[in-house]
Amino acid sequence: MADPSASGGSGRRMWCSMPEKFQLHAAMLALQFGYAGFHVVSRAALNMGISKLVFPVYRNVIALLLLLPFAYFLEKKERPAITLNFLLQFFLLALVGITANQGFYLLGLDNTSPTFASAVQNSVPALTFLMAALLRIEKVRLDRKDGIAKVIGTFFCVCGATVITLYKGPVIYSPAPPLHGMLEPEPTIFASLGDAKGKNWTLGCVYLIGHCLSWSGWLVLQAPVLKKYPARLSVTSYTCFFGLIQFLIIAAFAERDPQAWIFHTGGEVFTILYAGVVASGIAFAVQIWCIDRGGPVFVAVYQPVQTLVVAIMASIALGEEFYLGGIIGAVLIIAGLYLVLWGKSEEKKFAALIQSTQEHGTSRTSTHIKTTLTQPLLPSSTENV
Repeated sequence: MADPSASGGSGRRMWCSMPEKFQLHAAMLALQFGYAGFHVVSRAALNMGISKLVFPVYRNVIALLLLLPFAYFLEKKERPAITLNFLLQFFLLALVGITANQGFYLLGLDNTSPTFASAVQNSVPALTFLMAALLRIEKVRLDRKDGIAKVIGTFFCVCGATVITLYKGPVIYSPAPPLHGMLEPEPTIFASLGDAKGKNWTLGCVYLIGHCLSWSGWLVLQAPVLKKYPARLSVTSYTCFFGLIQFLIIAAFAERDPQAWIFHTGGEVFTILYAGVVASGIAFAVQIWCIDRGGPVFVAVYQPVQTLVVAIMASIALGEEFYLGGIIGAVLIIAGLYLVLWGKSEEKKFAALIQSTQEHGTSRTSTHIKTTLTQPLLPSSTENV
């Protein structure tokens, strides 16, 4: 009989023997499938009648329980002392990045569909750049091709979001209806409610834009906080804690039905666990590893893959219909995303080239100033080896 530990060890060795580039691509694909599943699962939760306030409360409880041990033990030495000023900043981050972000997302998803919620999220890098430019955190260089690409990419994303919001258009694709004579499926997690029939599509798109603006604002506000408090897991844990408190306060006034807090089916339990464990726990850890090894641009480039996977999942599981306006808007947003990412990549290359040139020039100057009489036959230095 084979030893399970031996087979597990061989699996780990096989993974470790793979090139890191392959590991990164495999991890990013798995991450996109995980996030795509979250869109579909969240919509299924709304279809089953889970409260839009109860869902994020339970999600953040699970996320906080997963994050706390890692934040406490891994960042014990690098975590600065907590102050009232830090607590206020964490509270603001939670208000923007958790409460507004997740609240607008669920409201938007309830009125649109998983595919278009994922498509609109592709505008986050462009909106983040726009916010950073308006706040003078990032300079807009229109005299260089990277600056022009970021501006055009942002314009494409804004146009795409506008098209999705204002123009729904005719149905381009609709899943085949069940054959006559077959029994109608019971209203389960796979009910055909993916296209939010009877809901306000325009209002849903406005909510999703609010979700993306909140997400972008959270990224912009997070940067200066992390400079003063360089413990990412701890910052995320504090943010998650305050977001949970804020949702509980809102739910205390807005959600008066005690039955809303009780799970009635296994499907409801599954959606909550998936949102908390996979989307907020495992996915967060994988994303941190990918950003650390591949960089933020590498991670962001995979975002459109998530939209494609969501479209396939939602069509199969939720019977989602696709509209012309949504497809045109999604194409514009994805084109804008890649323009912004290309501009950011070129900007980093240019900055690295400038820095390298300056360092090389400084080294050459200092080497030239040194006397060559003492050791005239030895190499000047080991610079730039």
